[in-house]
Amino acid sequence: MTRHLEWKVGLDLVEEGGRTKAEARLDTGTSTLTGRGSARCNPADVDVPVIGDDLAASRAMKDLAGKLMKEANREMEAVGADTVPRRTGPGYGWPEAVE
Repeated sequence: MTRHLEWKVGLDLVEEGGRTKAEARLDTGTSTLTGRGSARCNPADVDVPVIGDDLAASRAMKDLAGKLMKEANREMEAVGADTVPRRTGPGYGWPEAVE
């Protein structure tokens, strides 16, 4: 069975007073998850807004990914499956099969 889904991700950034805030939203068509992140410029550093954008956006997306993983774990538990371990190595994903 082939299945095709399109999930939309939106990212809003707001910079004010040396602080950048980001909000990442995932719309699956049936639910929405939101992740948040922020960054601030050290007063002793040169203000380079793109760096704050990158940091805040990456933190918001990491927060969003964590929430999506928690939702997947809840869904897996609901059907009696094992959940994905908290530490799966350098990234997210299915744990490797042990043979």
